[in-house]
Amino acid sequence: MIAQETGTVLEYRDAWPGVCRVWAALDSDGTRVSALAYLDMVAAPAVGDRLLLNTNALRKSLGTGGDAFIIVNLDACECGELPAGHMMKARYTPQQMMVDAIDDPASPAHEAIDAVESLDGMSVIVAGLHSAVGPIAAGFHAVRPGARLVYVHTDWAALPVAYSRANARLREEGILSATISAGQSFGGDAEAVSVPSALAAARAHFEADAVIVAQGPGNLGTGTRWGFGSIAVADALHAAAAMGARAICAPRVSEADPRSRHVGLSHHSRTVLERMLFAGVELPSLSPSERSDIDRGIAESYAHMNSVRAARRLPAHRITAMSGEGLENAVRALPIRVSTMGRGLEEDRASFLYSALAGRLAAEVPTV
Repeated sequence: MIAQETGTVLEYRDAWPGVCRVWAALDSDGTRVSALAYLDMVAAPAVGDRLLLNTNALRKSLGTGGDAFIIVNLDACECGELPAGHMMKARYTPQQMMVDAIDDPASPAHEAIDAVESLDGMSVIVAGLHSAVGPIAAGFHAVRPGARLVYVHTDWAALPVAYSRANARLREEGILSATISAGQSFGGDAEAVSVPSALAAARAHFEADAVIVAQGPGNLGTGTRWGFGSIAVADALHAAAAMGARAICAPRVSEADPRSRHVGLSHHSRTVLERMLFAGVELPSLSPSERSDIDRGIAESYAHMNSVRAARRLPAHRITAMSGEGLENAVRALPIRVSTMGRGLEEDRASFLYSALAGRLAAEVPTV
């Protein structure tokens, strides 16, 4: 069920590309709440406008940044111009919307995308957490400054690209050359039906040198082996491998997570890498001379993972030991404050270092 409540806009709060936030008073009890509007979905709210709000997350105290979401601006309902294509996102929900998809037959890029047979060894880095995107980009650009790095935003977590202020800043600063929203995700520089189609568009239309594939904010987990949103990392890695890319996994690691199942190599990454992948992929490891106890534990997890795969007659993952020199400074130089579960670089260095290592691995020419 959706907790729907009405309210009235009190004052403007802030905005970033695709999003406007206001302070609103709930009609039921006058409570002052932050209300967020996705401008792809609703008309921009103004002071005095009456709103229909989704307050599920507020009532449940969930981690959505403390916002109610505006379902409808009751004083500014309008029908805008419909796009040329026929693609719907958020399909068969009251909020379904039509978008111009880059792979739609009506798109000028349709033929070029359809003609893609192979990604020709382009690096595709797949991560399970949105917080990895910035550090991956930092590691990549540390080796190849100015190269074109495209982000494919999946539908494994937050569907609106606009929700991430970090993504907006990385795009604004040119660290990301483009964002493609794939599947039911929406709001990127381009829309695509699927992750494989987004990869083809990144290569053929945006002339990407490399691609990051990751979900938006809001990873969902249950504490069970199979029940987490980023298990779909396996699908994206399979797509990259099948399309002739260098399939690189940015592993989820931590040295500070209070949950033991995520310390070292997270059980989310272990499940994907040991059990869900038929293809062998590339993984970064820290050079032995630079390893701490947590890094040695991750290296041991990698070795165990490949022994499990060998017993199942699956191809081994290729582990590349690399120096982490300069990567912390590269992450610090980003125009965003990196954070995972509220922890920054100083609190959980390993989490961001291994993402940056994956970016560095993607930028370097592989050796046979």
